[in-house]
Amino acid sequence: MELIVVAAVAENGVIGKDGEIPWPSVPADKQQYRARIADSPVVLGRRTFDSMREDLPGTAQIVLSRSTSEYDIESALHASGIDKTVEIVESLGFDHAYVVGGAGIYDLFQPVVDQMVLSRIPGEYDGDTYFPDWDRTEWTLVDRTLHDDFTLEEWERERS
Repeated sequence: MELIVVAAVAENGVIGKDGEIPWPSVPADKQQYRARIADSPVVLGRRTFDSMREDLPGTAQIVLSRSTSEYDIESALHASGIDKTVEIVESLGFDHAYVVGGAGIYDLFQPVVDQMVLSRIPGEYDGDTYFPDWDRTEWTLVDRTLHDDFTLEEWERERS
């Protein structure tokens, strides 16, 4: 079972402001993001889920929340933590899931994720939400693709 983080991150680590992305839209990044996760379950926090209700990603949304456990969307499932998330993903018949935020979910899953796909957005932006710090010595950059408005990095965790 693989857990894969997907995030867009500005040079100063910002990933959001007031529940939105603080930089101008990057259509090519959104397109690659949506294509990557389209046929897979995604893991996200309740606030991120609520912000995406109009255009939910993935085939199923596994929502981690302490305050809400039922949702009015059939594809949304509640999880109370990492172990329950893995159990749900496997019960859906998948061997992987994409962790798509927000900051608290990225931080919670950072010790156990196997891969990260990071869209590096040029520039520094004012924000209130940051991607968590991570130990680069535990990771290998396996691919880096330059695009006009962003750079896509793919990282794999070193396994001993």
